[in-house]
Amino acid sequence: MRTLTANLALPKLALTRLALTKLALTAAILGGGLQLAAAETANIWVRADGSNFMPRIVDAFNKAHKDQVKLDIIPNAEIIPKYGAAAAGGTAPDALSLDLIYTPSFAAAGQLEDITDWAKSLPYFASLSPAHVKTGTYKDHIYGLPFSADASVLIWNKKLFKQAGLDPDKGPTNWAEITADAEKVNALGGNIKGFYFSGNCGGCNIFTFTPLIWASGGDILSEDGSKATLDSPQLRGAIDLYRSMVKKDLVPAGAQTDTGANFFAAFAAGNIGISPSGAFAIGALNTQYPDVDYGVTFLPGKDGNWSSFAGGDNFVVTKGTKKLAVVKDFLDFAYSLEGQTILAKYGSLPVRGDIAKDALKDLDPRYQIAAEAMAKGKTPYSVVFNDLINSANGPWTQMINEVFFGDDVDGAIANAQETMQSIIDQAPQK
Repeated sequence: MRTLTANLALPKLALTRLALTKLALTAAILGGGLQLAAAETANIWVRADGSNFMPRIVDAFNKAHKDQVKLDIIPNAEIIPKYGAAAAGGTAPDALSLDLIYTPSFAAAGQLEDITDWAKSLPYFASLSPAHVKTGTYKDHIYGLPFSADASVLIWNKKLFKQAGLDPDKGPTNWAEITADAEKVNALGGNIKGFYFSGNCGGCNIFTFTPLIWASGGDILSEDGSKATLDSPQLRGAIDLYRSMVKKDLVPAGAQTDTGANFFAAFAAGNIGISPSGAFAIGALNTQYPDVDYGVTFLPGKDGNWSSFAGGDNFVVTKGTKKLAVVKDFLDFAYSLEGQTILAKYGSLPVRGDIAKDALKDLDPRYQIAAEAMAKGKTPYSVVFNDLINSANGPWTQMINEVFFGDDVDGAIANAQETMQSIIDQAPQK
């Protein structure tokens, strides 16, 4: 019986040894780096402004790739402080679609990965939005690359233009034409007004008012963000343009207290002749207000020329992430024609100029004007942009309401210039 039992046990023993051999072989392969790597997942954040296009491009990427992206959509007002706290605490996402104006601040704080070599190795690097790349650069190193884009433009109501005896297919091309066209539309009476802008919104006016200054040869900051340059003939001229329209009652009274709530809604109501706006308005008008017949043109300078604020997001990588390969693959996909087309279809202008026309070819042709505006647009560079411009208590916001509607233009400009320079001087520089 003992012999029989021993003989019966032999196959089991052999199987056990075979299993152990396989385990050893597997371990050897793994140790040698020959294993098939498990799929990795990178966590990416985006502000709520990207909630239309970002889930779609993430979904398309995930369906086509073994590695995956987990997307978190963060409320606009929360994403900057939340990311700052997460980065400082070591719990930040692997990457972030970040409002491009904040890229220098996070780079200066040492929270972003230096992606200079990777960025410059991209075969289409020279075709990426210059304004985005500039704001993504800190001390000659690249920390952010273009992801989504918007551009400021001028829109006009064709129906009201026609009623006012104006050519409905021709938008204003200089400041005198803006005023003249607004006056004629305003003369229609009733609740119709010639022009609209949000008079108490710093972000709105950096987006739509400063291009009037740029197109006229002026600026509000030096190229490197180290000097405030508010007191210029170009700024004063643009201020006079808005003040004159306010005094002529071409602008609704509610504009003075509008902190941005009616930035788009006022024009969409159908009783405003002309308004500075953004490319986002094209999709919003087409889908939500199809009865509004409108035109899109560039924001002009005093005597012609034009400019635009290049807005949107930079794609930044959290310093020290272990998922850099996944992040790179995702951005490569976003830069492909398929990716750029998805972004364009769902609300972002293409950021690759060399394929922008192809990405937009099946969309409203007015997007082509906005894409051209963005490609040649500007974005002010500053490591303290929020303190200077976006803050409700900052010098820019405090100045614009006073110069558009108040009595002390000289004092408002002088105070803003001094305060801006003081904030800049206390900040780390480029």
